[in-house]
Amino acid sequence: MTTAFPLLGSWTVPPGETDYHFEYTECDSSGSRWRVAVPNPSVECSGLPDPVKGKECTFSCASGEYLEMKNQVCSKCAEGTYSLGSGIKFDEWDELPAGFSNVATFMDTAVGSAENKADSCNNSSWTPRGNYIESNRDDCTVSLIYAVHLKKSGSVFFEYQYIDNNIFFEFFIQNDQCKEMESTADKWVKLTDNGEWGSHSVTLKSGSNILYWRTTGILMGSKVVKPVLVKNITIEGVAYTSECFACKPGTFSDKPGSSGCQVCPRNTYSEKGAKECTKCKEEMYYSDEGSSVCIERPPCTNKDFFQIHTPCDKEGKTQIMYKWIEPKICREDLPDALTLPPSGERKDCPPCNPGFYNNASSSCTPCPPGTFSDGTQECRACPAGTEPALGFEYKWWNILPGNMKTSCFNVGNSKCDGMNGWEVAGDHIQSGAGGSDNDYLILNLHIPGFKPPTSVTGATGSELGRITFIFETICSADCVLYFMADVNRKNTNVVESWERSKEKQSYTHIISKNASFTFTWAFQRINEGQDSRQFINDMAKIYSITVTNAVDGVASSCRACALGSEQSGSSCVPCPTGHYIEKETSQCQECPDNTFLSIHQVYGREACIPCGPGSKSTKDHSACFSDCLVSYIKDNQTLNYDFSNLSQVGSLMSGPSFTSRGTKFFHFFNISLCGNEGKKMAICTDNITDVTLKDMVAESEDFSNFVGAFVCQSTIIPSDSKGFRTALALQSNSLADRFLGATVETMLENINIKTDMFPPSPIKIPDVHFFYKSSTVTTSCENGRATVVTMRCNPNKPDQGELSVPSSCPAGTCDGCTFYFVWESAEACPLCTEQDYHEIEGACKKGFQETLYVWNEPKHCIKGVPLPEKRTSTCETVDFWLKVGAGVGAFTAVLLIALTCYFWKKNQKLEYKYSKLVMTANSKECELPAADSCAIMEGEDNEEEIVYSNKQSLLGKLKSLATKVSSNCCY
Repeated sequence: MTTAFPLLGSWTVPPGETDYHFEYTECDSSGSRWRVAVPNPSVECSGLPDPVKGKECTFSCASGEYLEMKNQVCSKCAEGTYSLGSGIKFDEWDELPAGFSNVATFMDTAVGSAENKADSCNNSSWTPRGNYIESNRDDCTVSLIYAVHLKKSGSVFFEYQYIDNNIFFEFFIQNDQCKEMESTADKWVKLTDNGEWGSHSVTLKSGSNILYWRTTGILMGSKVVKPVLVKNITIEGVAYTSECFACKPGTFSDKPGSSGCQVCPRNTYSEKGAKECTKCKEEMYYSDEGSSVCIERPPCTNKDFFQIHTPCDKEGKTQIMYKWIEPKICREDLPDALTLPPSGERKDCPPCNPGFYNNASSSCTPCPPGTFSDGTQECRACPAGTEPALGFEYKWWNILPGNMKTSCFNVGNSKCDGMNGWEVAGDHIQSGAGGSDNDYLILNLHIPGFKPPTSVTGATGSELGRITFIFETICSADCVLYFMADVNRKNTNVVESWERSKEKQSYTHIISKNASFTFTWAFQRINEGQDSRQFINDMAKIYSITVTNAVDGVASSCRACALGSEQSGSSCVPCPTGHYIEKETSQCQECPDNTFLSIHQVYGREACIPCGPGSKSTKDHSACFSDCLVSYIKDNQTLNYDFSNLSQVGSLMSGPSFTSRGTKFFHFFNISLCGNEGKKMAICTDNITDVTLKDMVAESEDFSNFVGAFVCQSTIIPSDSKGFRTALALQSNSLADRFLGATVETMLENINIKTDMFPPSPIKIPDVHFFYKSSTVTTSCENGRATVVTMRCNPNKPDQGELSVPSSCPAGTCDGCTFYFVWESAEACPLCTEQDYHEIEGACKKGFQETLYVWNEPKHCIKGVPLPEKRTSTCETVDFWLKVGAGVGAFTAVLLIALTCYFWKKNQKLEYKYSKLVMTANSKECELPAADSCAIMEGEDNEEEIVYSNKQSLLGKLKSLATKVSSNCCY
């Protein structure tokens, strides 16, 4: 059967085997392909071999072999080369390998011009560093991209170092239609321990696969993020490899059929494709491990040696000695070269550390259990009624303690492997020389566990122990000292770090749970890709390290303990929870109500600390909590508050704020006002690993990014800010883990509220302030953080109301140490009392009258005393009194009419008599009337009456007139 192929060109000379090469055609629908000869570039020839049937499309060779295309058989790789069989490996990063590309963007579209931001990221990229490639350090989003087409399913594997959670690291795969593969649904890469390489692998489907390594920095302050490092990218699933890869410089392969190359040892070198390494002339040249060239040795300087203190000898003497930094790379026989200084004079060894003793030997031995020593005297048994105060106190550094070790680590090579990272120096321990300035000089301290004193084993306080160290850094460059903690050997997390030179100072870290801890101090002079020894004199010094309540610790002193009631010896017994040791009897006594037992002191009644205002102690006297009820007396009036309806966790999102590059972020706070009988209910988490809240609660003991507190804070990056599918939470921390009290006073335990932080309340109802404290100590907050939540009555904001922060401090704090919140709600108003309502009486209807009760306006109270029910009472109606009034009026009218008639009639008679008298007087002048002239005539009635009146009546007036007339006539 003859198959026709299109002409590939014309040739004028017969082809030789070096003028062309073989390739496979694309696979057809049946899974078949052909092997064809293809001329090399710039070659013109004719008479190419005919196409032949090729291997099946899924065929591949084993590791260490390649497909020899002429005969279509698998052959072993020659010496100096290697093959992965069906895979490719990228382990040289002197430059970006072919097929890789960088894409940098600024994902935030919230502020400013997107075009200007994109331009600001033009210089941001993944940078090759020789053995690895390094991500960006800014807040741009940079993707390292590689596309591969697989004939069958395979996988991708790479090693990485990712230690800074201020940079987001994603790895995901897209198909040729830009859709993400299901295999990278969980695309967030896990953090690694400081100085350690992790590995990540994902399965690949057949067909096109576009691989993305994407990083996005979050710059919240002045700190620069630590970049992500990636090396040894390996892709499996390539259909075949038609050639072997040459070993990169600094490596070699001395056997045929190798699947990898070995690294050349120190003082040797190799070029690309080497079968063996070549030794350097050690007198004049040197090389580091994995070098491609030998370097001329420079003259020795003071940067090539360091001093140490020798261990104590049998005579109790030590001396300063000088040692060359290993490996020694300098020459002493050159002009201006320094030689090693002579050893110093022998001096007395420092004393043993507290808890150790010198038993007439050159070394210090731990005191036996039950004994103590200050380091200068022999170990003695603790007196009766006391027990050893176990722990470690290292303040003399003649030898490295048994539970400490030191090492050196470099992320890009193994130059300092085996070196001591730190050196003892008598009264301190200091960072060593290392191999180069960017080495991590590491000091570890292992503590198997923590436990409180015997007498307080029942205590459930937040502190089980503490570690305190005194240190300083002396730097001329951008050095960094890290303090890290590893819990149960699961994950190392940075607790605190210090940059550049720092004066001698103390730092304390609180231990809140009993677990195995490894504390690490890591010092790095500079964080750059290049290897140099310019800052060898930059160092960190640690003067003392003190650990309290350490399991398997030693004792420098004894402390009082409780004795059993029937014990006469010195055997200590644990006190029940919430009990202190009575001084006189050494017996356990329960703390009084509303007090909690101090973690630091359990001896004497003063060990029971009174709870603050508005708080009460838990049943075990381990802490004080609020029951959400607060009382306040003002002007002989008691105001009672009930915040129970606000006891659920309240949340506040403040912002937005923006970084210097314009990245938008928010401050998110959770506040558990009262907690649950001392339990801290506010939870803040970092979701960068896409772990659900349920999973985090289940693993909260060892999940370092899970925070439970009364008040906690997270930084939120919205989904539209960085192009992520969901909002990101990071930098979660506790602001308050201890409740101090609730009061209307503006100061409690040295926490003074700044009254101008919030505008005054428009109503005359006192605010109630909840005070909290955090035991976490930072370099900027030596006394820990404090939080004040001000509860303000606002009838216009029902239910949960509204939380806010000061407008002048959108992060809730202006100094980073004291946080202020105001919570306005109708539920923050005092409980109602009888003084908050008044009564209104209604009209009397049908003999009944109603009395209503209404709230005073405006109403500034809730719940409490309810309004009394409507009251109904009997009454006299208006109709009855109207009838009575009409009757009295009618009677009075009749009486007046009768009296008027009576006096009128009487007046007529008097006028008649008077007229008769006048007439008689005119007819008989000066003549006395007869005896009966004034008598009552026949038929007349004697109707005169004696009227007693202060005012002269009408009859009196007539009589007076008549008498006057008579008397005038008689003269």
